Order: sequence, then C-alpha cells, then structure tokens
Amino acid sequence: MLRAACCAVLLSIAASAAAAPAPTAETPVDLQWGVKIPLRDGVDVQGTLYRPQGQREALPCILTLTPYIAQNYHDRGMYFAAHGYVFASVDVRGRGNSGGEFTPFLQEAQDGYDIVEWLAKQSYCNGKITMWGGSYGGYDQWATAKEKPAHLATIVPVAAVMPGLDFPMRGNIFYPYDMRWLTYVSGRATQDKLFGDEKLWTTLFRSAHEAHAPFNTLDTRFGNPSPIFQQWIANPLQGDYWDRLNPTNEQYAALELPILTITGHYDGDQPGALAFYARHMQHGSALARDRHYLIIGPWEHAGTRTPREEYAGLKLGKASLLDMNALHREWYDWTLKDGRKPEFLKARVAYYVTGPDEWRYADTLEAVTASHAEYFLDSDSGRANDVYASGRLETGKRKRSGSDRYVYDPLDVSAAEGDAADESGSELTDQRPLLRRNGKQLVYHTTPLDKDTDIAGFFRFSAWLKLDQRDTDFSVDVYAIAPDGSSLFLSNDVLRARHRESLRESVLVTPGKVERYEFKNFTFVARRLARGSRLRLVVGPINTFSVQKNYNSGGVVNAEGAKDARTVTVELLHDAQHPSALYVPLAAERSAAVAADKR
Repeated sequence: MLRAACCAVLLSIAASAAAAPAPTAETPVDLQWGVKIPLRDGVDVQGTLYRPQGQREALPCILTLTPYIAQNYHDRGMYFAAHGYVFASVDVRGRGNSGGEFTPFLQEAQDGYDIVEWLAKQSYCNGKITMWGGSYGGYDQWATAKEKPAHLATIVPVAAVMPGLDFPMRGNIFYPYDMRWLTYVSGRATQDKLFGDEKLWTTLFRSAHEAHAPFNTLDTRFGNPSPIFQQWIANPLQGDYWDRLNPTNEQYAALELPILTITGHYDGDQPGALAFYARHMQHGSALARDRHYLIIGPWEHAGTRTPREEYAGLKLGKASLLDMNALHREWYDWTLKDGRKPEFLKARVAYYVTGPDEWRYADTLEAVTASHAEYFLDSDSGRANDVYASGRLETGKRKRSGSDRYVYDPLDVSAAEGDAADESGSELTDQRPLLRRNGKQLVYHTTPLDKDTDIAGFFRFSAWLKLDQRDTDFSVDVYAIAPDGSSLFLSNDVLRARHRESLRESVLVTPGKVERYEFKNFTFVARRLARGSRLRLVVGPINTFSVQKNYNSGGVVNAEGAKDARTVTVELLHDAQHPSALYVPLAAERSAAVAADKR
C-alpha cells in the first residue's frame, strides 16, 4: 500500500498545476503578457498580468509564483480578474520566460520578496499583495512571508510542500519520483508529456529496483544527470541544509499576517502543510494564532485546489466539493477589502468527516481528538504474517505474551511485476498489493466495532522491536475494513531504524537489543467507521520500486546495492514488559470540539 499511497499523491504535485475549473466571468478581463519584473541581482523574471477590463482604480494584487509555467494558471487569472483583483502569474527564476537559473526552493524567498514589493509600486496595485498557489506554490508563500515584505497582507498556502520533511524525502527516506519531478522542471519549457508518461516511469523505476541500482545513480540511469539530485541525497538528515529553506522559529514568531492553510486527508504534502501550521501555532503570537485558519478536506493533492467526487477508489459526498476559487475570493475580500469573513470558516479549524459527509469545526487542531483508544497487539503462537490468519488488536491491559517476526530480504523483488501491472485506479481500496506481500509482514485486526465510531486526528504506534541487523526501514499502515470485507487505506508512517531517536542524527541499531520505536508521524484522518467495521494494522518493510531501498547493512543507503544486502529478521514483542500498542484517535463531540466563533 505504501507504493500506491506515495504515487497517488506525489504524481499530482506537478500535474495539478493546470487542474482548474473554467472561470465564471463577471466582467471582461484585460491581459498583458511578458511583464518583466526586475530582481535585486539584475535578473528579470517574467509573468502574465490579468486585470479587470478598463480598471479605473488601484486594486489588491494576487501573485502566483510557479516553476510550472505561468500560462498553466490562466483560468485562475481570468477568474480573479473578473472578480475585482489584479492577478500576476509569474515564472520563477530560470523557468518559462524568466531569466536566471532555477534552483528548486533555494531562490523563492528573496525573489518572492522582490516581486511583492515591485507589484506594490505599480499604478494598478493599491499596495495590498496576497499570494495564491498549492504544492510548490504553497511553499513559496511561506518562503516569501518569512522575509516579511512590507506589502504582503495575507497568504493562502495550499498543500504546501516543506523541503526536507515531505519532499524530496519523508522520514529521511527518498523517492525515485524525485528524478521524475526534476526532469519535469529541467530546462525552461514544460516537460509535461515526458513527466506524464506513467508507463515510462514505472518501467524506469522497476528496472532500477530489480537491478539493485544504487540510489545515487538514478539521475544518470534515467538519462538526466542532476547536480540538484546529487546535492539533495548528499543531505539525508534534517539539518542546516534543509532548515535554511524554511522559516526559523524567530521568523514564525514575527509573522502576524492572516493565513489560511489548506490540505487534505490524502494530500502527499499534508505533512509539510501541517508542519508549517503547527510551527506557526507554536511560535507565533496570540494575535497571529488567532488569525491563522486551517481547512483539512478529504482530498488528494490536486483536490486541494479542485475537489472531485471520486478518486483512487474513494467516493465522497457533495459537501466535500468546495468551490475553492470562491473560498479564496471570500478570504481575499475579507482580508484585503474589509469584506465579511467567509461563512465557511465557523472556527479556526475546519475538517471534513468522511462517511456522514459533513464538516466539523474546532478552535485548535488538538481539539479535534477527544482521546486515543489503546489497542494492544497480540497473536496466537507468533502467527501474525497473513491477512487471513492475523494477529489481534485488543483493548484492556490483560496479560499478554510472545512476539511475532517477519523476515525481509532486500534482494526479493517478487512483488515488482504485480505492482507495475496494477492499473485499477483504486489505489486506496485495492488490496492486491497487500496480499502480494502475505507472509512477509505483520498484520493485526480489531474485533468488529459494536457501534458507529468517528475517528479524527492522528494515529500513534508504539512498538517494541528487536533486529538482527544494524538498520532497516519500516512502513506502518492503517486500514478500515468494512463489514463486507472491503478495505480503505487511512494513514501511514515510515521510519528508518537509524533515525528512531531523531531525524537529525543517525544511531545504528545494536543487533539483538530490544528497543521501543515510536511511530508518531501518521497523516491526519477523519472518518466514521460503521458498526461491524474493523481496523487493520500492517507493519512491514519498505520494498517497492517507488521508494528508496535500504539494504540493511548500516552503510550509506544512497550508495548501497546488491553487494550490501543483508536479510533482516524483525521481531515485534507484545508481552507484559513490552506492550506494543496502536493508539486510535477518537473524534471529539461536535459541541466539545468547537466554541462558537464570535469574531
């Protein structure tokens, strides 16, 4: 399921650039192509300007800064210009028609500052600037805001990627997709046909996986030698290299402009979006926290900008289909034109609960969860390796004993053919990848629920583990199993054993030593589990062509190949001294989660 979850959300990072509904024009629009904007080092970037036809007074400006070519946001520009705003769609440095050299993430802070301040001086602008965009365009809003341009009045970061946290790696584990994305943004022109060839990239990823090619050779192997890729993988730990791209604690503390953060349950950049939010909540002033709103819908990455009723096998209700253009416009009207606060924002946190098809509200993200139900792992005679003969997730702290084991051989590529052939379009509900790995992972189920149960928030998993090698990678997945046996992927976490103590340091495992591993970076979920449903927990290795492979030797993972492979036996203990447990977030009652917003 890890492959499906990663691909389903990551592949839309760039592809979603053009995913927009047709504009609904209220007034005709004037367009100006080839607007040159000077930067502090003498480089000019270029954009397209959309303005209400015959504009007679200065208006607020909306800026989108993109590596995906400015024309991809034509429909957004037409919409906002038709509704009383100036919209500037600008190619980042080194992409499209802009000068300079594109270095992903590194350049957007200062360039964003310069563009905001240049726009503020133009006769068509009243000095109030905001930004629009998702994914990379969500990141560059945070990057620009941390520089505190005087005329940036508000931001709306959507599905904002946080470099180093959720891309180009998650949990310090890289993706082959990194090279697919870097190829998409290579040169100045769009490489959309090349990027969008799913069969090509599946073949390339699978070939490298089956050949046990060292990860640091992928750029050359895929025909696009990349200094950027090499620099990324030379920095596999959280630290100064990645920290410099994101706001510091002091910069979060200095931000007091209104912010609307938007992400989704299945948004591949949800970890980044919520990390930006959480750090601002932690370090921002009381005023700043009061002006920061959060929306978490049931969407995948592209759906955070254009929600759809069905994707990857998941069907959603009508309430989930927010008009995101209208919501942005209402936010801009409120923060830039002294209009009314958007009616949708009834409290500072809005989250969608799948099942009842309803939005709920809370004053904080923490208030979404009332408590965590404890489910302790157990099994009969160490049997937990099969979906059909699994271990158990049990409530209550009765006496338990024993342990379960799985064996992971990094040279085993037997699942690759089936994974490559999966084209159902139902990645969230397809159980074939899980069944393909029967016997090579650990599976646990709860008993059927005796009543409808709403969950909302973040799972946690505490596991007592013993390894016989210095390192390995783990994937922990949680599913909802309906009474009819159908499955829905809910959330997951990944962890490299050497980073079990911190993502900022590597501490290799002592073989044979029992240690507690805390999996506490699951993605957000909010769903009603129907009476008779069960939860399924799957603990296993990461062995898929869509994620970097760890050969378990304890060496430099990026340089490892077949010669470095070590078969690892992972033992998961669940006895009285080692109570491994899954913690399930139970949703707060609606009346308890939210205090009426009187502002």
